[in-house]
Amino acid sequence: MVTVAIVGAGSRGATYAARATATGKARVVAVAEPRPAAQKALADSYDVPPEAVFDDWRDLLARPRLADIAVIATQDQEHMEPAVELARRGYHLLLEKPMATTEAACEAIVRAAEEAGVLLAVCHVLRYTPYTRLLKSIVDSGRIGDIVSVEHLEPVGWWHHAHSYVRGNWRREAESTFMLMAKSCHDLDWLAHVIGRPAARVSSFGGLYEFRPERKPAGAADRCLDCAVEPDCPYSAPRIYLPFLDEPDRVWPLSVVTTDRTEEGVRNALRDGPYGRCVYACDNDVVDHQVVGIEYTGGVTASFTMTAFAPVSHRKTRVFGTRGSLDGDGESITVHDFLTGPETVRPLPAGGATADDGHGGGDQGLVDAFIEAVRTGDRSLILTNGRDSLESHRLVWAAERARRTGTVVNLEGTR
Repeated sequence: MVTVAIVGAGSRGATYAARATATGKARVVAVAEPRPAAQKALADSYDVPPEAVFDDWRDLLARPRLADIAVIATQDQEHMEPAVELARRGYHLLLEKPMATTEAACEAIVRAAEEAGVLLAVCHVLRYTPYTRLLKSIVDSGRIGDIVSVEHLEPVGWWHHAHSYVRGNWRREAESTFMLMAKSCHDLDWLAHVIGRPAARVSSFGGLYEFRPERKPAGAADRCLDCAVEPDCPYSAPRIYLPFLDEPDRVWPLSVVTTDRTEEGVRNALRDGPYGRCVYACDNDVVDHQVVGIEYTGGVTASFTMTAFAPVSHRKTRVFGTRGSLDGDGESITVHDFLTGPETVRPLPAGGATADDGHGGGDQGLVDAFIEAVRTGDRSLILTNGRDSLESHRLVWAAERARRTGTVVNLEGTR
């Protein structure tokens, strides 16, 4: 049985704990979490003994190694130190994305894992979905010929963006990181996986269009529960959160808002907490839309769009090849063979696109692969190693630099 220590018992830490135990090949044996309620909830769920429950990951480090795996699911800016130190202690690392918020920190994590000889997998869960595996197999089969260009869309969703990136933990770069890294490092990594070539040049445009004080409607209050225009606002906190009370099996996003899953509990949280603020009266500064243009070696191109202004749904992708093309929506893939015509294929159903849905099977696929890799020593089960993740993160930083400077950033010669 593979043993797991959870460092950070928030929604992602709890998800990876649940996915790990669902394999039947792992058990949670230690928890490090500073918030008493979150710590107790996770420890109680897996019968973790009191002597293996810690307020700080440093207390875990002070003990002899308690587990085979450390899941690092702390906030983005708190990844490097526990990852480096726990790798040195001999823990295999399952590290929530992004790896860290600076290139130097990412390099330090990769180097520590390599020097310690431990496995490192960054949670690029999109690589592990049944949908991605099917799409990649079609591309690798040569059925559509050589890839020439790709269009890829990430529809974050209006309410998800308002929840996480206007009102929530990822709203400010200084407290987390910029939007492309926080949300879309998944997608630039996924493009690298599908295209299979290094990026050569990148450009980017975007900004914060909607969620600014100057866009606030006339007569709007600073809190939704006090607001005269709330009934006509799509970003209304009561409109977003109260309907989730009718989905008792759904954990996120209410788990972030309150532990009291009653209408009164939700309204109290919205009255006093950050998730009840007007989206035009928050201290957010991350972008709400961004486009990235990438040229890969050999002249292959890709365009990526991240937008808040769409329904929450799976990513949408079009891949254009020399002998055919394909259109994918996260649930089905239509292959347009230039010789034989169109055919639609579907992977096995794997759930919705959000974190609560398991990212279309990606969460379970990643955890299954990592636990089996630790159990057997087969590193090939991990679809992106530390160096691969470092390269895709470097592309994200280059794209953001291109957006801020209005330039095309050349990546060749920087590896």
